[in-house]
Amino acid sequence: MFDKLADVIVNYVEVKREDIRPESRFMEDLGFTSFDFMSMLGEIEETLDVEVNAEEAANIRTVQEAVDYLSSLGN
Repeated sequence: MFDKLADVIVNYVEVKREDIRPESRFMEDLGFTSFDFMSMLGEIEETLDVEVNAEEAANIRTVQEAVDYLSSLGN
C-alpha cells in the first residue's frame, strides 16, 4: 500500500519518490496544500476503489497514517 500511495503522491507535489517516507508529513514535509490533499484522496478512491471518509481523512497527517487508514478500508 505504501508504494501505491507514494506513486500517487508524486503526481501532486514536487518530491522525489525515494524521498517519501512513512513518517513524512503531507503538509510540512511534502508540501501539500489542503486542495492537493483532497484531490489526491479523490484519485486514491478511484484507483483503489475505496470510499474515503472526509472527516477521518482530515486527521491524517503522515504517509503511514494514510497507509494504515487505506489498509483498514479493506484493500
